[in-house]
Amino acid sequence: MFELSGFFGILLLILDVWAIINVIQSGASTGAKVAWVVAIIILPLVGFLAWLIFGPRGSHRR
Repeated sequence: MFELSGFFGILLLILDVWAIINVIQSGASTGAKVAWVVAIIILPLVGFLAWLIFGPRGSHRR
């Protein structure tokens, strides 16, 4: 059980780092970048999922 939760923790960390890198490299305004990075850092799972759906590139996926 603990090994599995540790695996998901590492996976979430990797996904959060990937999301932060993509936010920083995006063409969004500085304020939007700061808001997304703060949201991802403070709420790792919710912030990542919100960025994945509503992020700077989210409108291009639809």
